[in-house]
Parts: sequence; C-alpha cells; structure tokens
Amino acid sequence: MGSEETATSKAPRTERGKRTLRKLLDAAAAEFGERGYHEASISGITQRAGAALGTFYTYFDSKEQVFRALVDDMGHLTRQHIAERVPDNVDRLTAERLGLEAFIEFVREHKDLYRIVMEAQFVAEDAYLNYYKVFAAAYTRNLAQAAEKGEIRPGHEEERAWALIGMSVFLGMRYAVWSSDKTAKEVAAAAAELITFGLSPLARGGGQGGGS
Repeated sequence: MGSEETATSKAPRTERGKRTLRKLLDAAAAEFGERGYHEASISGITQRAGAALGTFYTYFDSKEQVFRALVDDMGHLTRQHIAERVPDNVDRLTAERLGLEAFIEFVREHKDLYRIVMEAQFVAEDAYLNYYKVFAAAYTRNLAQAAEKGEIRPGHEEERAWALIGMSVFLGMRYAVWSSDKTAKEVAAAAAELITFGLSPLARGGGQGGGS
C-alpha cells in the first residue's frame, strides 16, 4: 500500500478525531524515535498517547501503516515550518538562507525526524523515496520560477534541487542532531555564501559577486 493511501485511508472528519490522530502521531514519533521500528510497539504508542488500543485501530491497521503515515507527516510538518518562516516576497537566495535556518531549528526540536526518516529506507522504502521526491518536486519548481524572475542563473533545476536537499540533510545532521555548537543562523549564513558564490575564487574577487 502506498504512503499516500495509508496516510489518508482513515482520515478523521471531526476536530476531536483530528486531535486524537495528532496525539497518536506524536506518540508514534516518540516511540519509533526512541526504540526504532522493530522494537517499537502499538501498545507503546497508545500508552504514550494516553489512548485505548481500539482507538489506534480506528485510524491505523498496523504498525507499518502508522510508520508510513508518520513519515508523510514528518515531511508535511517540515515543509509547513519552513513555509511559515520564509516570506513569499523574498528573493530565492534569501529564501535559501532563511529556509535552511528554519530547517535546522525544526530538526533541533524534532530530532526523531532523522531517526525515523533514515530508518524508513529499510522499513518502507517507497515512503522514504516519496518523502524526498515531494521536497525535490517543489524545490525544482521554485528554482525554475526564480530563474524566470532573474533571481538565479537558469539551468539544471532538478539537479540543483537534489544538491540543495543533500546539503540541508547533512547540515541538519551535523548541527542539529549530532551537535548544536553553532547557531542555526550561523550555519545558514555559511551555506548561503556557498550557494551564492560557489567555490570559485573569482566569484567574489573578480567582480561577479558582492559581500556576504
């Protein structure tokens, strides 16, 4: 069963149901994040959520289904957090800096994100691939639109999207999961300089770019 289907097949229609589902997903994030997929249990999820076992089956059919839904939910929450932090009226290069800063801050508050998403490649590979494909598709569109506006140099939007995602993934791992020895703003500024000027020694000294 695909991840989109698992995430919506038992979607609640009432506000109370939505709140219950939110509790179950938050509890699942804690359970899978701390114990890993194979050691986690449905009873552990319901205990953390303060819900009856039957309540779980109102929304999910199995541990695998809630795990898949959780991967989808993690992607949604991440994109939502970044969208709220990046104004619509900023240029693409500014959006890159603000978006990365927001991402690192989000991961610091949700460290289970990496554990769950990384484990998904072994437990639910399609959900794992979809998590990044959704990011990449939106990223590619945003880069193409920015190129049309003259905010960035045009070309290779898809490859650039995946490269920028890879940068974010490992910066988040280094500066949010493994250590927080630098502020999110500092890390984002350093990455933004690389995105803006690249590695060429001519980029800043040859009159092709301004200061950071």
